Amino acid sequence: MNEHPHRARRVFARGTLTVALVLALAGALFAANARFAHAQGGGRDPEDLAGLTKVETNRVARLSTQVDALTQQVADLTDKENLANGTQVGTPGLGYVVESGSVPVEGPGLTVRLDDAPQDAPLRDAVSPDVLVVHQQDIQGVMNALWAGGAEAMALEDQRVISTSAFRCVGNVLRLEGRLYSPPYEVRAIGDPDKLRAALDDSPAVRAYVRDADEVGLGWSVTTASSPLHLPAYSGATDLTHATVPPGTPILPGLDAAAQDAAALKRSPEPGPASSATVVGTPTPGAGR
Repeated sequence: MNEHPHRARRVFARGTLTVALVLALAGALFAANARFAHAQGGGRDPEDLAGLTKVETNRVARLSTQVDALTQQVADLTDKENLANGTQVGTPGLGYVVESGSVPVEGPGLTVRLDDAPQDAPLRDAVSPDVLVVHQQDIQGVMNALWAGGAEAMALEDQRVISTSAFRCVGNVLRLEGRLYSPPYEVRAIGDPDKLRAALDDSPAVRAYVRDADEVGLGWSVTTASSPLHLPAYSGATDLTHATVPPGTPILPGLDAAAQDAAALKRSPEPGPASSATVVGTPTPGAGR
């Protein structure tokens, strides 16, 4: 029996309608699922670059705190094992723990603040845009001058810096130990404030920055701390991956001399040389290393 043409058209129409209905329901289901996911945790996986950067920066800060806690646990367990085995290592000197950044410190010093030129800066339209922002070499010049001036401990933004610290600027964003910072930038140094200021004045790199600050409005200020500065312990990695000790070179050759000096100080009633930095809390051998 031959099928009537109008019945065939009705079958085709019903099939098309069914497919369209299924597609519409699927689209509605996907849309509802997307809205639900966004409401439950959309902020955890942002799609915009700025949001993703903020999330990752917060994650690095959180992991850094966990690393500090685990490092302390390792140091405590090592001390206990050394005591049990009778192989306790002597406590390092104050200068060592301060310079290594393994403990938080406090003391007198000063704060240097650098900032980009404001939108209404003088001569803004007459100079290169590069002159209007703080560069990596500007921060390095300040820090090198402070080290040369006798700084005993230093921090950039909220992080302690040591001899192996490295940072770089990308545009007007500073990257340090996996974290990102925007201007203004603060360098805090513990030491004799007068000597630190004199070192800044003697630095050609700092003088060049100050000259630009006067001409185009870059931010620049040097403030002597009215109360002791508090600098945190260093929380970054200390392993060297690109440096090796040449064969035959003695490692830390001054340790024996330092031990002899320490023994002599114990026998002598005269105090040793004064230090601006004071360790906060009890030094833990190996902490932060």
